[in-house]
Amino acid sequence: MSKFNFKKGDTVEIIAGDDRGTKATVVAVMPKKNKVIVEGCKIAKKAIKPTEENAKGGHINKEMPIDASNVRKVEA
Repeated sequence: MSKFNFKKGDTVEIIAGDDRGTKATVVAVMPKKNKVIVEGCKIAKKAIKPTEENAKGGHINKEMPIDASNVRKVEA
């Protein structure tokens, strides 16, 4: 397995997909799946069940993982 090139907090640019050209920071990395979660990119609306903290439930906007090949590190 090759070395994973991204760390949490890195500034990256999205080079493919709907958010192409967006520069943002990495929130989480998943080296085994070869994916990263980038702040404010690939937002999906997720339904959540009612819990004690959130009595009504409803929908939240959640950042979904992006394949590492669609992301390029930007030198700050």
